[in-house]
Parts: sequence; structure tokens; C-alpha cells
Amino acid sequence: MTEHSIPDEGRQPRAARPAAPADPRGAQARAPKARDTPGATALPAQAQARTGDATASPSDEHSQSHGPSGQQPDPHRPRPAGQDSPDGALEGAPGGEERRTGQPRPPGSGPAAMRRDGDRLRFVGAATRRIARGIDLDEIVMGLCRATVPTFSDAILVYLRDPLPVGEERPSGALVLRLRRTDRLRSIEEGAEEPDTEGGTLPALQVQADLVTTAELCEVRPGGALAEVLRGVRPVFADTPAARAALPELLGEGRTVPGGQRTILAPLRGRRRVIGAAVFLRRPDRHPFEADDLLVAAQLATHSALGIDKAVLYGREAYIADELQRTMLPETLPRPTGVRLASRYLPAAETARVGGDWYDAIPLPGSRVALVVGDVMGHSMTSAAIMGQLRTTAQTLAGLDLPPQEVLHHLDEQAQRLGSDRMATCLYAVYDPVAHRITIANAGHPPPVLLHLGGRAEVLRVPPGAPIGVGGVDFEAVELDAPAGATLLLYTDGLVESRLRDVWTGIEQLRERLAATAQLTGPDHPPPLEALCDDVLDMLGPGDRDDDIALLAARFDGIAPSDVAYWYLEPEDATPARARRLARSALERWGLQELTDSLELLVSEVVTNAVRYASRPVTLRLLRTDVLRCEVGDDVPQLPRLRQARATDEGGRGLYLVNKLARRWGATRLSTGKVVWFELNHS
Repeated sequence: MTEHSIPDEGRQPRAARPAAPADPRGAQARAPKARDTPGATALPAQAQARTGDATASPSDEHSQSHGPSGQQPDPHRPRPAGQDSPDGALEGAPGGEERRTGQPRPPGSGPAAMRRDGDRLRFVGAATRRIARGIDLDEIVMGLCRATVPTFSDAILVYLRDPLPVGEERPSGALVLRLRRTDRLRSIEEGAEEPDTEGGTLPALQVQADLVTTAELCEVRPGGALAEVLRGVRPVFADTPAARAALPELLGEGRTVPGGQRTILAPLRGRRRVIGAAVFLRRPDRHPFEADDLLVAAQLATHSALGIDKAVLYGREAYIADELQRTMLPETLPRPTGVRLASRYLPAAETARVGGDWYDAIPLPGSRVALVVGDVMGHSMTSAAIMGQLRTTAQTLAGLDLPPQEVLHHLDEQAQRLGSDRMATCLYAVYDPVAHRITIANAGHPPPVLLHLGGRAEVLRVPPGAPIGVGGVDFEAVELDAPAGATLLLYTDGLVESRLRDVWTGIEQLRERLAATAQLTGPDHPPPLEALCDDVLDMLGPGDRDDDIALLAARFDGIAPSDVAYWYLEPEDATPARARRLARSALERWGLQELTDSLELLVSEVVTNAVRYASRPVTLRLLRTDVLRCEVGDDVPQLPRLRQARATDEGGRGLYLVNKLARRWGATRLSTGKVVWFELNHS
């Protein structure tokens, strides 16, 4: 496009002209190039940008608008190397002379300085974004090192407090700094390339070995030079008096770093206190740091320290939540008569963190066992805490020997007392090994799967029910057969539901997996319980770990009718003697005569105590499994208490004998009374 000159009389007054752009780069791009012609006067581009005034005369403007060919030079066309820049300095030169005065230009001014400032801003932006991408402590420290080397420095040392304070903690004892990470350019001999902050590669450069040689541990002396630098917060060069004394204390005696302005010591300060220090190093053959680089180091240190503070808090919260949940789960499963148990728990993926899944197995009177699995909605410490309260409530209710539907009803009331939004699903089942039956009540939980001995896997039809915490709903229980050799699998929805599949698709896949596993052991032998749990978890694929998983497997062995002896005894004075005779006859039938004396003595003591206070018939039951178990029930709710009888007391020694002779013993309160039981070992 050709630009024609404008006559003087048609030209706007100088005051009415629009001001030149305030951006120095825009001023440089639009300022006409000064020509070495007599009478031509040029001002630096910075002055034009400040004043917004055109300084060339009309004739000069005309002569600048039309070159020899009558075309205006393109201000955006790149100039050849070494051509004068608009302000009279060579492109890229650190300094220069003022065209008008001939005086040296102050260092740091001109386009080269402005380009360096722009590079610093872009570097700080890219580096802070990289640091902010880190979630845990190691990722943040690595982000600082990778963003710094080699763009800003040739090597970096990152020291952090040991241990790192968390939140409002006030550390006690001496301030100790531990070298957390070092990073440097690898040497040419190593034949490597280092990535820069934008993901590209830069050629590897030779780095002196002593550039990163340092002690791993440093104890900051109170009132020392290092403590003063850390307290000052601002980064300092190595040639400052404070740094000259602080660096040997930090790095260790006898270790040196590049002097002058080739080393920056930057404290890392979090929201409450100094949490470490970073040392930025440049090789002697590289341009030293400048004063503005202290601001860059301060920005990097501030963003890193705040990120480390958050990472420590996040890590502590996640650890507490995970430990809270794990400690609320049973450490070991009981070994009730007639059933074998196995369990698994897998925490949620890192994106979901801790949840509220739990499982439990609670021995009940009459050799029964309650099997419980539940899932509190949500993923947080609150979910884990609610889970612990519901599990404790379920254990208390199970101790009262309430029916499964009543247990869920009371859990629902407890969840409503905890809060209006406390929701959970739960499945509660009671297995009776003598009757070979199982009673199940469900509160919005996925249905259990029963693996039969022949290899057939069946999804049990149980009423779904509403989740716990809804309120105002009834729960229904169903009683089903539990044949010997079958395996019941209780689980939470994390096993069968994910972003890649819905819950019913996952349940069908679980059923097919159980059936396929059972085929491997044949129709007459159920698969090993522990191996079965591991095989079930192996069905989880990539992307299937959105939630934590609780798994409880129960193998029903049952108790054969021939191994059970049961009697009703009237509460009479002759009842203890009759109980001894019945127990003796049962031992003879089972071939356990060696236990006759111990069993008669203990049965006599327990039955005598029951008959003394009972108003209804007393029950006596003997069970032969791997141990001999005796259970005596009555209608008195008060539990017996073991105490040391005095020499003048006529009674009070019955439980003392039971405690001495029995393998184990206990007492359980029922809704209709209590049961006192004990076990004896037999060969």
C-alpha cells in the first residue's frame, strides 16, 4: 500500500493528533526509521511513547513516507543482523549510546532488556503452572526442579524441614533442613538431553561436579547466619555478606558454590513459617543472575512453598481418613462354629480417596453368626466417621439378638439422628449352622451371590428395601436355605459398578466369574475361600476403581444333626443331676468319654446357677465340631459376673471353675433372657 504525503494546510493540529501507543513495543514498530539526512532529528522510541508527540517535520515525514521507489518501508519486516534498531542501539545489545547525546545508555534499558523482562514473565508463568500441577509433595518439588533447570539455572538444591509441620502445628526442637531433591544438567559424557518448561529439549551441557555436591542434613543454628537469611524471606545472592556465611552452614563445611551473582539462596516460606530453602546455581561460563532474577526466584519459592503446605495438609487429611477407616474395620475375623470366613478391603482410587465401606462378622448365641456389609455414601473423613458409628451400632444391636429387619430399622433411626443427609446401604444376614438356614434383610444394597457346591452361582432374590437414613420405611427379611458347602458372597457396589458399567451388568459378570472359578475345582470340591476372594478382585479392569470395595465371603459348613444334642430342663432342684446324666450319655455316643469329668462339673455349675433364678424351662445344648461346645439358656437377662469368692462364702465359685477349666466361655444377653456357653478341647 502506497502512502501519500499530506499538505501542511490539511494537516491536523499537533494537539489534536492521537497519542502514540503506550506499549514500548508498539512504539518501536510504528516509529519511522530515522534517516541520516541533514536536518533530520530523531528521538528515542521510548521518548515518543512517553510524549505521544510526532517529532519529525512535514518535510521529514514526506521524505520518510516515500523511499527511493515511492514505497513505505514495512516496519514489521525483520531487520538484518547488526542493523540499527529504532532507538539507535544494535539489536540484542545490552547497552548502546543515545543518538542525540552520545552518552552511554543505562544497563538494562532498550529492546534487549524489554525482551528479557518478557522472557522472565513467560518463564514465571510456565514455571508456576508446572508447579501448580503437582498434587503431592514429590510432584511439587519435582515440578520446581524441572521448571528451573536448565531455563533459569544449571542446578538446583531443594531443602525442606524435617519433619514438615502440618497446618497450625508448632514444631518443637531444632530447625533441621534435609536435602529433598537436587536437579542439574547432565554432562555431555552422559549423552542426555534435558526437557525445558515447555516440553521441548535442550542440548546437555557440561556441569561441574561440585555444583551440586552438598550435605544431606543441616541443623540451623539459632541466631546464626542461615537463620537470619531464612527469617528475612527474600532471596539473596551468594556475594552478599549474609549469604557468604549462610551457604557454608547449609551446604556443609568445605563445599563451595559458584560465587558472585551465580548463586541465589531463596527461603521457602509457607503460610505460617519457613519450611525450607532453595539454592539456584549457574555455571561460571554462563551469564550470571541479574537483579530481576531475584524476583523470579522469590516467585518460584513462594509458589512452591504454598504448594508444599497444601500438599502436606492434603496428605495428612488423606492419611487420617484412610487410617480412620481401616481401624474401624475388623482386624481379624472370628471363627464361629460351622462357617469359614474371608474378607478383602480395597481403598478407593486416588481421585476418590477414602469412602465409607465396611464389613463385619458377629458371633451370636446358638452358634449363629451375623454377616454385615454396608456402604456410607460419599468419600470423605465424614463418611468414614459415619461408617464407624453405624458399624458400632450394628454390633450393639446384634448383641441384643434382634431380627435382621429390626437391626436395619434401628440403624435407620441412628442415621437420621446423625444428620438429615446421612445415607448408607446395608445388608444384614444371620446364618444358623444347625438349621442350615440364613435370614437376610436388605437396605438398598446390591444382592448377595450364592455359589453352590456343584458350581452354580445364584443371585439371591432379597427385597431391595430403601437405604438407611431415608426414614419412615419398613424393612423385610427373607429366610433361605444355606446348604453345606455353599459360599455366600457379600460385597459393596464398588466391585460391580463403575463409570464403564452399570451395577446389574457388574453383578452378572460377578456371577459368571464365580461359576467359572468353581468349575476349576470340580463339582465336589468348592474353591478355596482365600483364592476365591482374590479371583473375584481380579475381575476389576482399568477404570473400575472409582469406589472403595468391601468383600465378605462365608463358606457354610454347617453342623450335622448327629453332632447336636438338645434338651429342655424344668427349673427344679433335681435338674443339675439330670443335666449331668444327659451330658454323660452324649459323650458316650460321640466317643468323648475323656471329657466326662470336666463336662459334668461345668454343666452342673452352670445349670445350677440357671435353675436358681429361672422361672421357665432351661435349655441345654451340646455341639460337637472341632471343639465341644455347651450352651445353657434361661429367661433371666442379668449376665453372670466372674468374681473372687471369699473363704467364708458358700457360693460364687462356679464361674471361677468354668474360667479355669474351659477353653473359652462367655455370656450373651437375648431378648428373652441369656445364654451362657463354654468350650472344651477334644482330640
